[in-house]
Amino acid sequence: MIKPTILVIGIDVVLVNIMALAFCLLGWNVLSPSIYFMINVFYALSILTYVPFAQNHFVRVDEMLGRVLKSACVFWSLMVVFLIVEGRLTQHPTQLLLEMLISVVVIFYGRYGAREWLKWFRLHGRNTKRVVFVGAGHNLSYLYDVMMGELNTGYRVLGYFEDQDSKHLPDNIERLGSVTDLYGWLEDNHVDQIYCNLPSNRSSEILNIISFCERHFIRFFSVPNVRNYVHRQMTVKMMNDIPVLTIRQEPLSKTRNKILKRAFDLIVSGVFIVTCFWWIYLIVAIITKITMPGPVLFKQKRNGLLGEEFYCLKFRSMKVNEYADILQATKDDPRKTKWGDIMRRTNIDELPQFLNVFMGTMSVVGPRPHMVRHTEEYSALIDKYMVRHWVKPGITGWAQVRGARGETKELWQMENRIKKDVWYVENWSLWLDIRIMYLTVRNAIMGDKQAY
Repeated sequence: MIKPTILVIGIDVVLVNIMALAFCLLGWNVLSPSIYFMINVFYALSILTYVPFAQNHFVRVDEMLGRVLKSACVFWSLMVVFLIVEGRLTQHPTQLLLEMLISVVVIFYGRYGAREWLKWFRLHGRNTKRVVFVGAGHNLSYLYDVMMGELNTGYRVLGYFEDQDSKHLPDNIERLGSVTDLYGWLEDNHVDQIYCNLPSNRSSEILNIISFCERHFIRFFSVPNVRNYVHRQMTVKMMNDIPVLTIRQEPLSKTRNKILKRAFDLIVSGVFIVTCFWWIYLIVAIITKITMPGPVLFKQKRNGLLGEEFYCLKFRSMKVNEYADILQATKDDPRKTKWGDIMRRTNIDELPQFLNVFMGTMSVVGPRPHMVRHTEEYSALIDKYMVRHWVKPGITGWAQVRGARGETKELWQMENRIKKDVWYVENWSLWLDIRIMYLTVRNAIMGDKQAY
């Protein structure tokens, strides 16, 4: 069987060496034996740091690109330092940047092509894992749907062993016998993996199956019955030799990711405040003072990290009114001025929140902070509402760039927004933040009908 990770690394190695020769033939660099050797050494170090994603239909394309960019950063950093130390850095900076860009594009499409080839290969019944189930609970029914939902996953479920016919598994999966029949059947048939769903009160039988699998080079997997009451993806953590299941993966619970995100926020907000905010503030202040009385900045209490209240800053886009902390803005809201409407449609009114980011109460990207009153109302109506507060709120977020913004007239609209916010909490990456920032700028330029 082809090991997907080995295939991807093999293709990478071929492409890296072809590019090195191509750049040499183009006259962009000189390829001596020592440089050629170090290219392969540095590539090896880069993939040890960021192992390529193997074929997996659950991995998104942007995650693949992010992994390529990370390994490219490691590779080129090492390569440039080596060339400088050796006195062989002869490329013009523009030429060097072009080489970096070409290498990222080529490696990405090489890995994407490997994934697509494996999918095709598996669609034709090759490179598959032969699987049997032991037990027949709800969880195995869900697992069967995942494994056999798409042929390119590479799994072939041959059947199940249980003492009686299953009430949960599909009719098209064959019962191969009782649990005691398993051993004889395995002696005559090749199997790669066994997924066991027997209850814990049958522990002696489970231990016998594990022992048999280890003697016959069959990988054993236990499928606990937690899905009977938790219908979502879970993560296993080990505390010594005790497995602990957590219902949610939170990348930003890791210290290194917190530091990375905070550093990113400080750099982005600091650069914006120093270069752009001061003159934007000056222009907005002059126009605001001419068009409506009252302060330039609007401060509103909102809920942030872990539900803590803070003052969210905005350029004031409405006349001073007593409903500012109660009512959402609507499309034809009479409280808005013409200038305020322009600011809201172009998102200029949100720019003071870069000050919130710099002070640490907000992030550039995250779930949008809601008014305190709305938090109180919706947290009682929507189950996972407060999960969005496990990360800092953002100036822009995944929900906003995916169309879940503006007025929420119906409960389902807020539920849709919360679903996207929770997805962001569980799937955060720096590359996702950059993607959201790009989509935010693109939407602002193209115009957003829901920005009012």
